Amino acid sequence: MSGLDTFLFIVFPYMCLVSLVVGHIWRYRYDQFGWTSRSSQWYESRMLRWASPMFHFGLLFVLMGHFVGLVIPESWTTMVPESLYHLMSAGVGGIAGIVMVIGLIGLIYRRRTTPAVFRATTKSDKLMYVVLGTVIALGLTTTFYWQIIGGGYDYRQTVAVWFRSIFYFNPQAADMASAPVLFQMHAVCAFALFAIWPYTRLVHVFSAPVGYLWRPYIVYRSRDVGGEPGNRGPRPGWDKQGGMSGNRSENNYR
Repeated sequence: MSGLDTFLFIVFPYMCLVSLVVGHIWRYRYDQFGWTSRSSQWYESRMLRWASPMFHFGLLFVLMGHFVGLVIPESWTTMVPESLYHLMSAGVGGIAGIVMVIGLIGLIYRRRTTPAVFRATTKSDKLMYVVLGTVIALGLTTTFYWQIIGGGYDYRQTVAVWFRSIFYFNPQAADMASAPVLFQMHAVCAFALFAIWPYTRLVHVFSAPVGYLWRPYIVYRSRDVGGEPGNRGPRPGWDKQGGMSGNRSENNYR
């Protein structure tokens, strides 16, 4: 194993993970108001309405596939017939990847062709799109070249072992060094994405509105003129507080 392999598959992943953890802590402590996706829906919503769901749902299925292939040990996944596992890995993963790419292309096209959205694009946004697009392109190329055209490559015996060993603090770089180059490039770019994650709009992933699912309903009451009895119409100016207008000021709190 060469010195380059040692850097790429041992040193570099830990550098990226440190940046991921420390960067999020720093961002949360000093830039909570910037902890957002900086929504641009006000500027343009027609393309966003279809591109954003395609990208996010496609990404969700891709991440689920990566979790099964990389995190779950091979001894567990071998309980599923190899033909079925290969079909799900290549077929379902490939379809989810295509859907995700279409959504990403739509988002990038919208951001570039809508003047207001493009003006709101920061340098970190541009860097994020470049790295994210590279990771996705390498992932799709790897899937189609090795899992569909090439007849399949069992990455569970090399890439997955190396990936889990990083979190065991016993990195098996030799396993990753023996994997095909496309898998190596995809993994290195993915860790590079982790490194820049805290400094981009991607931080909004860790503030997903999960509480929205069980929060109480918000009641909105109309104040239209001529509405239900008891609703007063709008009056010009401010109500005087206290004194003879005490009854009127009380209505302000109904």
